[in-house]
Formats: sequence, structure tokens, C-alpha cells
Amino acid sequence: MAKYGFLGLGIMGSAMAANLVRDGHDVTVWNRTADKIAPLLNIGAKGGANPAEVVAASQITFAMVSDPTASRGLCFGNNGVLTAVGPCHDYVEMSTIDDATAIEISQAVTSRGGRFLEAPVSGTKKPAEDGQLIIMAAGQRDLFDDAEPAFSAMGKMAVYLGDVGEGAKMKLVINAIMAGAMTALAEGVALAEKSGLELPVLLDLLDAGVVSSPLLRAKGPQLISREYPASFPLKHMQKDLRLALALADRVDQPLAVTAAINQAFIKARIDGHGDEDFSAVLEAIRDKS
Repeated sequence: MAKYGFLGLGIMGSAMAANLVRDGHDVTVWNRTADKIAPLLNIGAKGGANPAEVVAASQITFAMVSDPTASRGLCFGNNGVLTAVGPCHDYVEMSTIDDATAIEISQAVTSRGGRFLEAPVSGTKKPAEDGQLIIMAAGQRDLFDDAEPAFSAMGKMAVYLGDVGEGAKMKLVINAIMAGAMTALAEGVALAEKSGLELPVLLDLLDAGVVSSPLLRAKGPQLISREYPASFPLKHMQKDLRLALALADRVDQPLAVTAAINQAFIKARIDGHGDEDFSAVLEAIRDKS
């Protein structure tokens, strides 16, 4: 039985760690706010006092936190990952971060004898709970192979992309596309509402046609009800858009549409919708007059 660690028990991490436990693995967990640990302890996980203690108890430690700042803090902070990482104690960063941060953490881990993978995921709360995430891994291939049992418990597909940084870039491209699709759907709903059309009929027609998708079926009802329980918080999507635009700037790729979409997400976040689902971008689009 493999010994795994898991750092970060938010919406995604708690479900991913739970699937590792349910798959029969020995799992030690940690979270910055301790109350998130109890549900994992109740199903058989062990608790660590800090990230270093989790890494020391584990063959492979996985991390899922909110942004590059949190990832760096987890790795380089007091009693952080680097305190314990080394031969036989490897690290897999599954957070959505930029490629520069992934490379920085990789170099720190490997300089201490540990192996490193970045492995961001595509999917939100329900796929995380169901073990149906898509995992985009890059880094040391032998660690990718050794982590396969864990990836199988957490996801439906794990792809190896090569050097560290490729996973981060792929995830940012995917989320930029997803934000675009979400914004287009929200604008269509806003226009239909303003035009006096029946919104449930709109969703039925869309679902019967070429734009039918899991996104439409999951988020369309939220747009009609204007209730946005967080599956993927809007503030995190706006962070990913910011990182995608920074990547585009570095590689000289204009993203005029994505830049405009980012402004809608910024407005929704400023208006107080940051902790709601990213479908709440509708609130930045609707004419409230």
C-alpha cells in the first residue's frame, strides 16, 4: 500500500484526497485551516501538523492550493515541503500556477534529491468527487509512472506532457477557453432574458444543437436561477485568466477576446461574486436597469 501525502483541502483537494483514502491508500493530510482536516480523518486519513511532517510520512506528496503565492508558501515557508523533501520523498504540484513558479519549485525539490511533477487538473467539484479529473502532468517521467495508482484514483485520464512548465501552460490555455465559453453562454442568456425569451427553452435548444456540452448542462440552470454554489470559484478563474494573459504577453500572442473576458470576471469579483461559482460572471453582464 502506497503512502501518500495531500496538502490543501479546499473544494478540489478535499475530494481528491478522499478518493485516495477510499482507494485503499495510506494518506496523511494537512490544511492551513485545521477544520478541513476532520472529514478526512473520519474516513481513515491521518493528520500532519505541517507540510514538512506530511512529506516526511509519505512516499509521494500531492498539493492542491489556490495560486502561485500559496504554492510558493507551501514549498518554501516555515516547516514547508522543502524541509522534508528528498530521496524517497517526492512532490507533485497539482495547483493551477504559472510555468515559472512550477519550474522554480521543481528546481528546489530536485536540488534536494526529490523527484517532481507538476500535474494541474481539468475539472471542477463534481468530477473531483467522482474521480473523473483530467490530469496534465510534466516533469520526471519515472515519478509520473510511480504516481499512476494515485492518478487513477483521482482522475479518468492522466497525460504526460514532457518538461516542467508544459502542464501549467496547457491548463491555462484550457481555462481561458472555458472562461470564454462560460462568458458567451452568460451573454446569450442575458440577451435572451432582455428580449423576453423563455430561458429554459433556450437551454433545451442549445442542448439539442452543436454547442451542447457538460458546461451548458451544469451551468445553464445556475444562470436561470441566478444562484451560484461554488464548484469552481470565480476568483480562481479570474486568477487563471490573469496568468493566461501574462503567458500570452511573454510569447507575443494577442488575446483580445480573452482580455475582454478577464475584465468581465474582474468586475464580477469586485462586485462581490468572487467566492461564488465562475458562472456568476453573468452578474457582470446583465443590464440591471
